Amino acid sequence: MDIRRVARDERADFAAFLATLPPPQWQAATLCAGWRVRDVAAHVISYDELGLRELLGYAARGRFWSSRINAIALARFQALTPEELLALLMARLEPRGLPAALGCRVALVECVIHHQDVRRALGQPRTVPPERLVTALRWAMIGPDIGGLWRTRGVRVVATDVGFAAGAGPVVHGPAEALLMTIAGRRGVARELSGPGQQKLASRVDLG
Repeated sequence: MDIRRVARDERADFAAFLATLPPPQWQAATLCAGWRVRDVAAHVISYDELGLRELLGYAARGRFWSSRINAIALARFQALTPEELLALLMARLEPRGLPAALGCRVALVECVIHHQDVRRALGQPRTVPPERLVTALRWAMIGPDIGGLWRTRGVRVVATDVGFAAGAGPVVHGPAEALLMTIAGRRGVARELSGPGQQKLASRVDLG
C-alpha cells in the first residue's frame, strides 16, 4: 500500500468534509479535549512547515510536554478564518515535515483520528476505508504520541470488521474505528466495545 497516497487521500477527505461545515460549527467542541473544530483542522497541518530547528525550539518552549508543544504550534493559526484554514489544508494535502515521518504513517494516523474527533462530535459518521483503519491501529498500538501501548497493556484488542488483532490478555473486541478512538484516549467510545477486557481498557481511558 502506498501510505503517502493514502495519507493524502485522508487529508483530502477531511478537507472536503470541513468544506461542508457552516462557520458556527468550526467553533464547536470535538472529542479532542479542549480543541474546537478549527483547532483540530489547524493541528493536522501545524507541523508540516517546521524545520528541525523550529521543532526543537517548540519542544524546549513546551518543556517537552506534547500538549504544550501542540498549543505553541497552534498559536500562529488562531487569527485565521475558517476559509483561510481550509485553504491552507487544501494546499498541504501532501504531508511534509514531521507528519511525513515513517513513510507518512504519522500524517495518516493523526488525520484519521482527528477526522473522527470532529465527525463524532458533530454527529456525522462515515465509513473509514479499511486500509486506513488497519494502518492507524497498528501505529496507535505503539506510537508514543498516542499512548496506546500504555492503555492496551494486558489486553488483546480484536477488530470485528477488519483483519486486525494485537496484544495479549482478556479480549476487547468491536469495530476498528471504535477501537482506534478508544486506544487514542477518546472518552466514552469504549462503551461501543465488548469482551472481558473492555472494563480494563475503558478505565484507563477514563483516567486520561
